[in-house]
Amino acid sequence: MTRWVMLLRGINVGGANTLTMATLKTLLKKLGARQVTTYIQSGNVIFSGLVDAAAFEEIVAGEIERSLGFRPRVLVIAEEGFREIVAGYPYPEAFEAPKTGHVWFLSGSADPDRATLADIAAETERYEIAPRAFYLHAPDGIGRSKLAQRAERLLGVAATARNLGTCKKLVTLLDASAHG
Repeated sequence: MTRWVMLLRGINVGGANTLTMATLKTLLKKLGARQVTTYIQSGNVIFSGLVDAAAFEEIVAGEIERSLGFRPRVLVIAEEGFREIVAGYPYPEAFEAPKTGHVWFLSGSADPDRATLADIAAETERYEIAPRAFYLHAPDGIGRSKLAQRAERLLGVAATARNLGTCKKLVTLLDASAHG
């Protein structure tokens, strides 16, 4: 049975679009997911199951919309793909300060406006575009980054971002679920 990482975007932000992880877990189990583990309240899930990723994304988003009245972005990534994306992060110094490193997981191939990306990146920021990810090292902080604020629009594809600390924790949870 395949193991998956599910990333939800647009939940539990500023008191809006509230979705408890207990509710999400129950919903996923109802839809056939097994060994469901969540991490923090921002919609990070590890699960096992025989699913078509794209179809399952739509089903989960639709069920949340039907039951809670809002439709989050849902991205489902096979374990191997998730591990490859995280391992591909190109700025090793960010692992020492994981909140300075971010990965945007892309729903498809990016078609970025490269000139604008370069123009708005701060002098201290570095970024790289990969087939399934956009990597950003923002040593001055993600909250100040104009590039981070506009990344998804400039990439031209739906995406959801996680900092390296969250990415590392999800890999740890994948490791633990492989042995338990």
